[in-house]
Amino acid sequence: MAARRRLVVNADDFGFTHDVNSGIVEAHQRGILTATTVMANGAAFEDAVRLARETPTLDVGCHLVLVGGRSLVTGEALPATVGRLMGTLGRRGLDPVAELRAQIERCLAAGLAPLHLDTHKHTHLLPPVLEAVARLAGEYGIRWVRRPFDFPLTPEGVPWAQRVVSRAMTVVRGRFHRVLARHGCSTTDHFAGFQITGAYSARDLVGLIEALPEGTTELMVHPGHCGAELMAAKTRLKESRARELAALVDPAVREALGRCGVELARYGGL
Repeated sequence: MAARRRLVVNADDFGFTHDVNSGIVEAHQRGILTATTVMANGAAFEDAVRLARETPTLDVGCHLVLVGGRSLVTGEALPATVGRLMGTLGRRGLDPVAELRAQIERCLAAGLAPLHLDTHKHTHLLPPVLEAVARLAGEYGIRWVRRPFDFPLTPEGVPWAQRVVSRAMTVVRGRFHRVLARHGCSTTDHFAGFQITGAYSARDLVGLIEALPEGTTELMVHPGHCGAELMAAKTRLKESRARELAALVDPAVREALGRCGVELARYGGL
């Protein structure tokens, strides 16, 4: 009997801008996207909530933010980079539990029922943030938390620095899973998307599908329409979002899923 392979295709940054929101919904309706995570402090949060209500087949989770944007607790700017966040946490200038709780509460108050959690810039690899995320996942009964460790697959064109960072992240893998297990959290069996963010084509997605290991894999993606709002936003991912959207809706990618016997999955069905 052939091994079962399932793929959750999850888009970050729902709520970042209106053009990102519309691209995420298009990737779900016309392509292979099955899930997304919403930024409670995003400029287009209300639009994301409206779209989520209109698209009940799209799984929604929380994209927890400690880098960029404004705090929902104080209204002040959050640290602009991961390095600055580390310094702020070291000085105890930010309570990650309070900030992330406020973000989850805003999602709940809007009528969303988050099924999964991940963090902007993968900040839950930092020990104090991981503890906060795992604790809140347990408190709110949110079972799934992203494991941001790419399985070995590197398409051509991925920058050398991106590959090095991806490999370095695996150093904390043991402690990461121990903390999640202590709080009753689950992860998918595998993860992909860190190395290829903003740098993949439909051909690369077909190759990834063909190489998927047995079990359930989360593929992190960042689709969007590259409109004026996104172009004016503070992010390195702009034109690349349109390229990711084009890859996700390409018929060759869906054909590869059927040919390889890979099942598209949602967190609600795992």
